[in-house]
Amino acid sequence: MNKRIKVILLAAIASLSVVGCSSSKGNEARVMRVAHNQGEEHPIHLALKEFEKIVEDKTNNEIDIQVYPNELLGGQRESVELTQTGAIDIAVGSISLLESFNKSYSVFNLPYLFNSKEHYHSVMNDKDIMGDIYESTRESGFVGLTWFDAGSRNMYTTDKPVMKPEDLKGKKIRVQQSQTNIRMMELLGGSATPMSFGEVYTALQQKVIDGAENNELALTNNKHGEVAKYYSYNQHGMIPDILIMNAKLLDNLSEEHRNIILDAANEINKFQVDAWEDKVSEAVEQSKRWGLNSTTQIQNHLKKKFYHFIEK
Repeated sequence: MNKRIKVILLAAIASLSVVGCSSSKGNEARVMRVAHNQGEEHPIHLALKEFEKIVEDKTNNEIDIQVYPNELLGGQRESVELTQTGAIDIAVGSISLLESFNKSYSVFNLPYLFNSKEHYHSVMNDKDIMGDIYESTRESGFVGLTWFDAGSRNMYTTDKPVMKPEDLKGKKIRVQQSQTNIRMMELLGGSATPMSFGEVYTALQQKVIDGAENNELALTNNKHGEVAKYYSYNQHGMIPDILIMNAKLLDNLSEEHRNIILDAANEINKFQVDAWEDKVSEAVEQSKRWGLNSTTQIQNHLKKKFYHFIEK
């Protein structure tokens, strides 16, 4: 999207947001805009549509949830920043992005932090751990509501598979816009190339980058598997997405409406985790039909390489 047009669009959204908030006076519904960067078949979108149903039903439509997928309200960083100001009410932000707002999130970006999916889920569901972290960005203008599963992150490339750390040498690999992720790729031998998720397909297609690191759904939902034919299961990261909300808006809701929002966020967490499992299975089968090559041999090689750098 042309940058000037995007600026005008985001300014219009900000104006509409003020109108939406004021419309909650009287009998009209309070409009809450929810932004994310995934497609309409993605588990996050499906969960947010469930969130819409729950909140509107339990508030008797006194709150009108409007979900905007596919970066319609801007890229992920833009939508998080707009949630800070209240121009957007609720957004989905990756932990890799949120670490730039509070260092509490940085630890989740460390490679090989979790031993297994079960370990990962148990930590994310621990309110004693996550409660303070969700509140850590309050001074930045937003708080966390819940987490969304994003599976394990793996390497995928356009020309040949990554079988050992040396295969990353000289390769431009897209990473999330996180200093921790950038440093990880540097230590593994690749050339870290941070960019917005929405730019990755074109960058792969035009050979601006040689590969990226993400979960299986990036191959199918976002069509990256059309241009990147090698997927290496190294499982270097399990980095969730966080549903965030403008802190002032949450605090200014009635106690009843605030509790409905918080309860709905907890409810859609399980919905999204279950939907994630189903979609990953579908993505793996679809990738096979596309002729995408996958390998599982890489994990221990990269683990040892990364731990070698830590020890040094």
